[in-house]
Amino acid sequence: MTLKAQILEDVKTAMRARDQKRLTALRLITAAIKQIEVDKRIELDDQAVLAVLDKMVKQRRESLEQYESAGRDDLAAQEKFELELISAYLPEALSNDEVAALIKQAIADTGASSIRDMGAVMNKLRGEVQGRADMKAVSNSVKEQLGA
Repeated sequence: MTLKAQILEDVKTAMRARDQKRLTALRLITAAIKQIEVDKRIELDDQAVLAVLDKMVKQRRESLEQYESAGRDDLAAQEKFELELISAYLPEALSNDEVAALIKQAIADTGASSIRDMGAVMNKLRGEVQGRADMKAVSNSVKEQLGA
Protein backbone atom coordinates (compact mmCIF):
# COMPACT_ATOMS: atom_id res chain seq x y z
CA MET A 1 0.00 0.00 0.00
CA THR A 2 1.39 3.39 -0.95
CA LEU A 3 1.85 6.10 1.63
CA LYS A 4 -0.89 8.20 0.06
CA ALA A 5 -3.31 5.25 0.11
CA GLN A 6 -2.45 4.60 3.77
CA ILE A 7 -3.24 8.21 4.67
CA LEU A 8 -6.57 8.06 2.81
CA GLU A 9 -7.43 4.81 4.58
CA ASP A 10 -6.61 6.43 7.93
CA VAL A 11 -8.97 9.31 7.04
CA LYS A 12 -11.77 6.78 6.55
CA THR A 13 -10.92 5.06 9.82
CA ALA A 14 -10.97 8.38 11.69
CA MET A 15 -14.35 9.21 10.11
CA ARG A 16 -15.81 5.88 11.22
CA ALA A 17 -14.42 6.34 14.73
CA ARG A 18 -15.74 9.93 14.83
CA ASP A 19 -12.28 11.08 15.93
CA GLN A 20 -12.64 14.72 14.87
CA LYS A 21 -9.20 15.89 16.05
CA ARG A 22 -7.39 13.16 14.13
CA LEU A 23 -9.64 13.56 11.10
CA THR A 24 -8.92 17.29 10.89
CA ALA A 25 -5.16 16.71 11.01
CA LEU A 26 -5.34 13.94 8.39
CA ARG A 27 -7.38 16.18 6.11
CA LEU A 28 -4.63 18.80 6.36
CA ILE A 29 -2.20 16.20 5.03
CA THR A 30 -4.47 15.11 2.18
CA ALA A 31 -5.15 18.75 1.28
CA ALA A 32 -1.42 19.49 1.03
CA ILE A 33 -0.89 16.44 -1.17
CA LYS A 34 -3.89 17.24 -3.36
CA GLN A 35 -2.77 20.89 -3.72
CA ILE A 36 0.56 19.84 -5.22
CA GLU A 37 -1.08 17.26 -7.46
CA VAL A 38 -3.51 19.85 -8.82
CA ASP A 39 -0.89 22.58 -9.21
CA LYS A 40 1.61 20.35 -11.01
CA ARG A 41 -0.98 18.08 -12.67
CA ILE A 42 0.80 14.94 -11.55
CA GLU A 43 0.17 11.95 -9.29
CA LEU A 44 2.56 12.02 -6.33
CA ASP A 45 4.61 8.92 -5.61
CA ASP A 46 5.81 7.90 -2.14
CA GLN A 47 9.02 9.96 -2.45
CA ALA A 48 7.07 13.13 -3.27
CA VAL A 49 4.56 12.46 -0.47
CA LEU A 50 7.50 12.09 1.93
CA ALA A 51 8.79 15.49 0.79
CA VAL A 52 5.35 17.02 1.51
CA LEU A 53 5.23 15.38 4.94
CA ASP A 54 8.78 16.50 5.68
CA LYS A 55 7.84 20.09 4.84
CA MET A 56 4.75 19.86 7.05
CA VAL A 57 6.82 18.54 9.97
CA LYS A 58 9.23 21.44 9.58
CA GLN A 59 6.34 23.93 9.58
CA ARG A 60 4.84 22.35 12.69
CA ARG A 61 8.16 22.47 14.56
CA GLU A 62 8.59 26.16 13.76
CA SER A 63 5.00 26.95 14.78
CA LEU A 64 5.32 24.90 17.97
CA GLU A 65 8.43 26.84 18.94
CA GLN A 66 6.70 30.17 18.32
CA TYR A 67 3.54 29.21 20.20
CA GLU A 68 5.52 27.96 23.20
CA SER A 69 7.59 31.14 23.36
CA ALA A 70 4.38 33.21 23.17
CA GLY A 71 2.76 31.17 25.95
CA ARG A 72 -0.05 29.86 23.73
CA ASP A 73 -0.33 26.39 25.23
CA ASP A 74 -3.63 25.65 23.47
CA LEU A 75 -2.17 26.23 20.01
CA ALA A 76 1.09 24.51 20.98
CA ALA A 77 -0.84 21.39 22.01
CA GLN A 78 -2.60 21.28 18.63
CA GLU A 79 0.69 21.70 16.74
CA LYS A 80 2.32 18.98 18.87
CA PHE A 81 -0.57 16.60 18.09
CA GLU A 82 -0.28 17.30 14.35
CA LEU A 83 3.50 16.94 14.48
CA GLU A 84 3.24 13.50 16.12
CA LEU A 85 0.56 12.39 13.65
CA ILE A 86 2.54 13.48 10.58
CA SER A 87 5.78 12.04 11.97
CA ALA A 88 4.11 8.64 12.25
CA TYR A 89 4.03 8.44 8.44
CA LEU A 90 7.71 9.24 8.05
CA PRO A 91 10.27 6.43 7.98
CA GLU A 92 12.49 5.82 10.99
CA ALA A 93 14.95 8.66 11.51
CA LEU A 94 18.62 8.13 10.73
CA SER A 95 21.17 8.45 13.51
CA ASN A 96 23.89 11.11 13.29
CA ASP A 97 26.46 8.41 12.53
CA GLU A 98 24.35 7.04 9.67
CA VAL A 99 23.89 10.52 8.21
CA ALA A 100 27.63 11.19 8.46
CA ALA A 101 28.39 7.90 6.68
CA LEU A 102 25.90 8.71 3.90
CA ILE A 103 27.45 12.16 3.47
CA LYS A 104 30.96 10.71 3.21
CA GLN A 105 29.73 8.16 0.67
CA ALA A 106 27.94 10.84 -1.39
CA ILE A 107 31.05 13.04 -1.42
CA ALA A 108 33.15 10.09 -2.56
CA ASP A 109 30.60 9.04 -5.23
CA THR A 110 30.30 12.54 -6.70
CA GLY A 111 34.00 13.35 -6.42
CA ALA A 112 33.15 16.58 -4.62
CA SER A 113 36.13 18.60 -3.49
CA SER A 114 34.79 22.09 -2.78
CA ILE A 115 31.65 23.97 -1.83
CA ARG A 116 30.87 24.40 -5.55
CA ASP A 117 30.11 20.67 -5.67
CA MET A 118 27.56 20.88 -2.85
CA GLY A 119 24.55 20.74 -5.20
CA ALA A 120 25.63 17.40 -6.63
CA VAL A 121 26.19 15.97 -3.15
CA MET A 122 22.81 17.20 -1.89
CA ASN A 123 21.02 15.78 -4.96
CA LYS A 124 22.65 12.41 -4.31
CA LEU A 125 21.66 12.51 -0.63
CA ARG A 126 18.11 13.82 -1.04
CA GLY A 127 16.59 10.48 -2.04
CA GLU A 128 18.28 8.61 0.78
CA VAL A 129 17.64 10.99 3.67
CA GLN A 130 14.37 12.76 2.73
CA GLY A 131 11.98 12.37 5.63
CA ARG A 132 14.58 10.52 7.68
CA ALA A 133 16.81 13.45 8.67
CA ASP A 134 16.60 17.22 8.93
CA MET A 135 17.73 18.45 5.52
CA LYS A 136 19.03 21.71 7.01
CA ALA A 137 21.31 19.79 9.37
CA VAL A 138 22.43 17.55 6.49
CA SER A 139 23.19 20.63 4.40
CA ASN A 140 25.23 22.16 7.22
CA SER A 141 27.19 18.91 7.63
CA VAL A 142 27.92 18.76 3.90
CA LYS A 143 29.13 22.38 3.97
CA GLU A 144 31.34 21.58 6.94
CA GLN A 145 32.88 18.54 5.27
CA LEU A 146 33.46 20.40 2.00
CA GLY A 147 35.31 23.10 3.90
CA ALA A 148 32.94 26.05 3.67
